[in-house]
Amino acid sequence: MQRRRRVKRILIGAFAASAVLVDAGAAAAQAAASNEQVAITTPPAGSAAWVEDESLGRALPDPATADAPTVAAFFASLTEAEQDRLVQIYPLVVGNLDGAPPALRYRANRLAVADERDRSRARAADPRLGPVERAAAEARADDTARLLQKGRQILAFDPRGRGLVSEVYGDLATADRISVLVPGSDADLGHFEQSGDPLRGVSGMAKALLAEEHRQSPSAKTAVIAWTGYVTPSGLGPDAVTSRLAEAGVPRLLRLLAGLRETSSTSVPPALFCHSYGSVVCGEAAPRIKDRGATDVVVFGSPGMGVETAGELGSGVRVWATRNPTDWIGNVPYLEVGGLGHGADPTTAEFGAVEVSSQGAAGHTGYFANSTASLHNFGAIALGAYQDVTLRDSRQP
Repeated sequence: MQRRRRVKRILIGAFAASAVLVDAGAAAAQAAASNEQVAITTPPAGSAAWVEDESLGRALPDPATADAPTVAAFFASLTEAEQDRLVQIYPLVVGNLDGAPPALRYRANRLAVADERDRSRARAADPRLGPVERAAAEARADDTARLLQKGRQILAFDPRGRGLVSEVYGDLATADRISVLVPGSDADLGHFEQSGDPLRGVSGMAKALLAEEHRQSPSAKTAVIAWTGYVTPSGLGPDAVTSRLAEAGVPRLLRLLAGLRETSSTSVPPALFCHSYGSVVCGEAAPRIKDRGATDVVVFGSPGMGVETAGELGSGVRVWATRNPTDWIGNVPYLEVGGLGHGADPTTAEFGAVEVSSQGAAGHTGYFANSTASLHNFGAIALGAYQDVTLRDSRQP
């Protein structure tokens, strides 16, 4: 047993060191200091009281077990006054129920976000707390205050831990095509938006994708969801080289997709754009995606999808992959040993994905930069304009 644990520690170190060597100093310090994260797998605060609520004379759908069709049917049966009452009393529950009307969830999450902002401001001003706790509370207050800006459509919000948040860009009610951005390590409430470098945050990626769709097809009705709906690895520590957090995030991603089937008008399955560790989540989810047609799964900057070939992901998905030559993730070992690592490189011919060009993109987060082939291709795939996708030229590095 001790020998097995020692081997596991050595392998973890090897994987992390490979990434650190190519991403340099700050990442090395982060990897050394990072801790294993606690996955969020239970319903949000207020769920216990919600389940016990008998004020409507009937049971409310259990957030832990009710499927999206059940949730959708429940809300469709309510009067406007009954919906308003539930939003006011249980904002975190309504705001996170996949299958509930998106407009209702936006309203509920606005209340939940405001509550967290006010709670954080009170903590930041509490003289009984130490300077570190007060600074963290002030940062949380700032992060939540930004989410309350006019016009923002927060589809999900959970203040537990590092904070989970998902936002819709565009109109889900009228969209003919929907895309979901699934981010990788370090994605959370505090990193949802990156003011200094917007494309490092999932919010910036989603906005760039929506703008590219409109550039390619100005009349297209599209929506993009920036989905920070699972607890991601922090830094380059142990969590980044195992699928533990990805496996915990899969049911949450599948519930999102099930909810969209109930609440959107499009008959086209949402396309998944999976960055870095997010491609591990998509790889774990892919065999369980059974939609109305093939789901486009686009992986970029991927450490692997947990399999050796795209065929292992099932017939319900169409897999696209890209990695630019300056992305440090290409130097991470593409293998799986004893639960460590994420399998084969999705950008190889042997894997079997459609490899698209990312010419012009630079680094691990540069795939949505203006005028890059990757952004053009992502927009074309999101629109279903597959004839406009440019494949990687084998002569490129």
